Amino acid sequence: MNLRPLKLAILAGLALLLAGCDLIALFDEQGKIDAKREAEGRAVGSACRHSGRALEECYERSPKTSKAAIYAGWRDMDAYMRENNIQVVSPDAPPEEVPAKAEAEDKPKAAEAPPADDKKKAAEAAPSASPAAPAAPAGKPEKRVV
Repeated sequence: MNLRPLKLAILAGLALLLAGCDLIALFDEQGKIDAKREAEGRAVGSACRHSGRALEECYERSPKTSKAAIYAGWRDMDAYMRENNIQVVSPDAPPEEVPAKAEAEDKPKAAEAPPADDKKKAAEAAPSASPAAPAAPAGKPEKRVV
């Protein structure tokens, strides 16, 4: 019994299966993540330069972003702005410096809806001929606070 043709057939089948496999790309995920972080850092640096912020302020505002990437973006935007005589765009109003944790604690939790029985009682108690609340002017949409 000759096993050599069987081994060749199995080897050829495996070679065909692996030829279509994109296994190499699976190992390059870290490279994609690093490239994305680098691009995000450059974008942050460019935005900081365009808005007239100093590098140190950019570093403080984006502590998780690579300082090298922020600097590279800031430097690129600086050169671009100088070449094209672009002026700094200052924000209209600076955002309030509120820590995320304190902001989450200050927000009230979603108001609980009254039970269905209370809604029915309130609807029955309200006079049916009462005028509705005045409508907003036709030109301006009504603002609702949620």
